[in-house]
Amino acid sequence: MKIAISKSVLENILIHAQPFLEKKDTSQITSHIYFEVTSNRLIVKSTDHEVGLIIENEDISVTESGKITANGKKMLDIVRILKEGDVILKSERDTIHIQQAHSNFRLPAFNSDEFPAFPTSDDKPNIKIDSHLLIDSLKKITSATDTNNPKFELNGALIDIRSDSINFVSTDTRRLALVHIANINDTELALIVPKKAIVEIQKLFFDNIEISYDNTYLIIRSDQFTFYTKLINGKFPDYTRIIPKEITHTLILPKEKMIDAIKQITTISNDMKLTFKDQKILFESLSDDNIEAKTEIDHNTGISSSFTLAVNSRYLLDFLAQIKGIEFTMGLNEPNLPFTLEENDFKTIVMPIVI
Repeated sequence: MKIAISKSVLENILIHAQPFLEKKDTSQITSHIYFEVTSNRLIVKSTDHEVGLIIENEDISVTESGKITANGKKMLDIVRILKEGDVILKSERDTIHIQQAHSNFRLPAFNSDEFPAFPTSDDKPNIKIDSHLLIDSLKKITSATDTNNPKFELNGALIDIRSDSINFVSTDTRRLALVHIANINDTELALIVPKKAIVEIQKLFFDNIEISYDNTYLIIRSDQFTFYTKLINGKFPDYTRIIPKEITHTLILPKEKMIDAIKQITTISNDMKLTFKDQKILFESLSDDNIEAKTEIDHNTGISSSFTLAVNSRYLLDFLAQIKGIEFTMGLNEPNLPFTLEENDFKTIVMPIVI
């Protein structure tokens, strides 16, 4: 294998491949990136067995086709220090040479034939969804997706596909985020996608995509990337039971004023107390230390008698960071019962702090 490729193109490819590498054990072939060169195309693969990425690029000059692997992190470190201009990649027995002008680097390679096989989308059913809608929905629920939960199914997000809609759902047991979009589907199914995969999907896909799946994998393809993730095997909790069926108080609140007030309180404590009065909202820190923060905003809440609840401010800020409008809806029942935050098809249900 021997190709010439611009430094900026190669660096961009290597950066995209990094999240998919095995980083702890460099003796594993999955710590390497796989390179394959055809007559006019470079195919790059990276995987840690749980998620994987294929990158295809034709902005290369091919002298000799072939295939080889190289340690992904070390190769990126080398390419980053090179100057702008073409870089020569050349395989020689069990090594890869990275050359530019008078500089020459050599890295050992594994047997490329032993690189893990990737799942294919052949004969798998498809999900039809606009890429921008997919990314926007995943962004809204990412912060509520749990990590390291002993119930493995909670370490991912549910894509609940129904005949007339798709629901994107995640929960960290203290809050539940839900995006509901109308969509006509031939098949009804539920897929649990790991949080790492959700994060990487948002970085990769912006244009037209094809999504296919089976019981084990979700595969997403675009012109440049092919991404796969193993699905989480389990049963996601019945999220519809968490959503309050009735709301006693419905408030329309100003986004920016709420963000400013909440951030003032977070200088002292992430846990805070909200008190809703008829014409104002009071914000107060909850802290064991002998320090406090208080502020208030004028707002017609429509609540005749004082209503107080306590909450982790991060849950409010995470929701507010994802909405586009200048207002949102807050639904209250009792101070110790879950309350709702809502804008259009995006809803978060939050468990308050019991005080």
